[in-house]
This record gives sequence, C-alpha cells and structure tokens, in this order.
Amino acid sequence: MAAKKSPTKSRKTTKRSATKSGGAKKPAAKKATKKAPAKAASSDKSLRGAAAAAAEILGAEDSAAVVSELAAELLDSRKTNATRAARILHELVEEHADLLTGHVDKFAAGMTAKHPRVTKTAADALPAIAKIQPARVAKHLDTLKASFDETTQEGKDGLVRTFANLCTASVAYQKRLEPVLVKALEGCDGKTLRRWSEIVLPALKGEPHANAKEVVEARLDKIPRSIAQDIASSLNIRLRVRYR
Repeated sequence: MAAKKSPTKSRKTTKRSATKSGGAKKPAAKKATKKAPAKAASSDKSLRGAAAAAAEILGAEDSAAVVSELAAELLDSRKTNATRAARILHELVEEHADLLTGHVDKFAAGMTAKHPRVTKTAADALPAIAKIQPARVAKHLDTLKASFDETTQEGKDGLVRTFANLCTASVAYQKRLEPVLVKALEGCDGKTLRRWSEIVLPALKGEPHANAKEVVEARLDKIPRSIAQDIASSLNIRLRVRYR
C-alpha cells in the first residue's frame, strides 16, 4: 500500500519552489557608459596627430621643404588635404613662426578659403609673421584689405591683429591701414569692439589714433552699458548719461 504524501510537506515544497522561481532576482542591468561624440574624438585625435607631425618637422633636416609642401596644400581643393596641412602648420605658429615667413602669399589666399580650418590657421599665422617680418606681410596688403569683407569673423579678427602689428612695427603703414581699421571698429558688435579697441588703439599714433578713438567713443551709446563702461574705463573717459 503506497504511503500518502504529507499535505504540509507538499505545501512547503510548492511554496519554496514558487519563491525560488518567481522571486529570483534579475541580473543587474549594466550601467550605460556615455561615449564621447565621435566628431569630438576624431578632432582630438587629429590635433594629437598634428602636434606629432609638427614635432617631426622641427627635427627633420629638410624642415623648410616640408613646410613648403604643407603651405601649398593649404589651397588644395580637397578638404582632407587642406585641413590636415592647416592643422600641422598651426602647431608651428606660436613658437616657430619664422618657419612660415616665406609663405605669406598662401596665408593671404587662405583668408578667403572655403575650408574654415585653413582660414583659422591663416588668421593666426599672419599676425605672428607681421611681428617678426612685417615687410613680407606688407607686400600683400592689397589682397589682405580686400579680404576683410569676404572672410569669416575669425578671419576678420586675424586681419585686425595683423594690421595692428604692422602699425606697431612702423607708422608708415598707418595711413594705408586706417580706413580698414576704422571700418572694422564701426561694423563690429559690442564685445568685439571692446576686444578690437584694445588691439587697434595702442597700435596707432597721432591723427589715425584720434580718428579711431573717436569712432569707438561714438559707439559707446549704442552698445550694452556694461561693455561700454569697460571700454570707457580703458580709455579713461566718462560715459554720458543715457536718456530713454
């Protein structure tokens, strides 16, 4: 005769099984790892590559020839080539601008290039070259002045710095550059006016300085008060009371 199962034991077994199967904890979900945007990662990699390439150029015996090749590539119609050359050359601007002095014509043309990275490099290279070899830059003044209206805002900033450095190097450039510098001060926004007035006014002397300063002062009533106050303080003048 078969032994009867204990009801109590059966219920316990069922309860234990249900708890084991239904109450089992789910595996913890893996925390999502934020990935940096692919574009930003690519940009960082390009910058590291440009720095390494620039270091190789500085250590090479034919560094001048390599720089010449890169300068020529600045005006390449292919974006990849032009951008790569611009990134590498930009690494040389701050401390090795002397290697770039023979390529002012390429940088001058780069001010209106269709590739933004080329314009950025030209906008930083030209002021640096104007400090150490102003005569080389002055040979391309007509091209540079004509580029002012066509270039980007970053390009305009580079040209203003370039022109200011030329005026600092010699008062002989002031008369030629006064019209474009005054135009720059007249047409920029308030924040840019503050920046450019600090660059342009100290570079000018005599009548060109007086004319540029007059333009800046005339604009103080038309820009945000806080910015106008900063400019007025740097010029050591008092702001006029504004009436509504």
